[in-house]
Amino acid sequence: MFNPFFKNTGPFKIFDILDLLNLDSKQASSDIVINDIKDLSTSNANDITFFHLKKYKSVANNTKALFCITTENLKNELPNRCTPIVVENVLIAISKVTTKFYPNSIDDNFDITAKSIIETNFKDKVKFGKNVLIGNNVTIGSNCSIGHNTIIEQNVLIGDNCFIGSNTIVRNTIIKDNVKILDNCVIGKHGFGFFPSNNGNLRYPHIGIVLIEDHCEIGCGSTIDRGSMSNTVIGKNTYLDNQIHIAHNVKIGENSIIAGQVGIAGSSTLGKNLKVGGQAGISGHLKIGDNVEIAGGSGVIKDIPNNSKVMGYPAKNIREFLKENK
Repeated sequence: MFNPFFKNTGPFKIFDILDLLNLDSKQASSDIVINDIKDLSTSNANDITFFHLKKYKSVANNTKALFCITTENLKNELPNRCTPIVVENVLIAISKVTTKFYPNSIDDNFDITAKSIIETNFKDKVKFGKNVLIGNNVTIGSNCSIGHNTIIEQNVLIGDNCFIGSNTIVRNTIIKDNVKILDNCVIGKHGFGFFPSNNGNLRYPHIGIVLIEDHCEIGCGSTIDRGSMSNTVIGKNTYLDNQIHIAHNVKIGENSIIAGQVGIAGSSTLGKNLKVGGQAGISGHLKIGDNVEIAGGSGVIKDIPNNSKVMGYPAKNIREFLKENK
């Protein structure tokens, strides 16, 4: 995962991680050093990862991680080189470990570094409206404009020929060239990741970013959450209508069109040339193929293969749906 914004405070010894999880430190040599925490597919040697859903079995089989936080039922799916760390709740455990490596990834308080654009070097480079604020570690390309009351918070890279509308907040985001983000959008805040607890909900860290590729348009009132353990990606030449929610870790392929009030739950991967009708909902951890068309108002709760047309709830082949609902 490409993560340019959150600082890794590691490495840590595996003993420290096991101690954090209240586990027996005899599971591994206390001298083994862990460099980072990553997902199954991007982990390298001397990283720790996690495995909590059986549908990721094939990815788990090939992980390069040295250790994997997992369950008793899933531990045998890991390669021999990866040592399982068995816990009762994988996501709570991984939240604690991620927070240890990236303590600044939990909260998204307002950016205290933000100041008026007229106090920055961008004042002579960017066309801007009234009350525009810019945070630290922001880069803005040539021929860009920013609307009234918009805040470009810390950790944002904006390419050339981009338009950011009014009343919009952007953070932890890379925006490529020729992108339009219309009014009242929120881009790059943390997603809806937490664990209910009687003593207060445990917030899940989000160390990913939002990546918006070239020639995209994001409609008014849309929200795109940054990734938790991987990045949220909007593919090249993809257009989002108004009031759309893209949850953490979602990846949308290039040349896709998504109509208004669509919601896509976390960690789903959508192919290229996708068309989604208004008010459709797509559940989390799904794989939607290339050239798929999803009719408005549909509820997608399982994977969809390439070149499919679906509608209804649960969404099914359009011919099958129409035959059943004559």
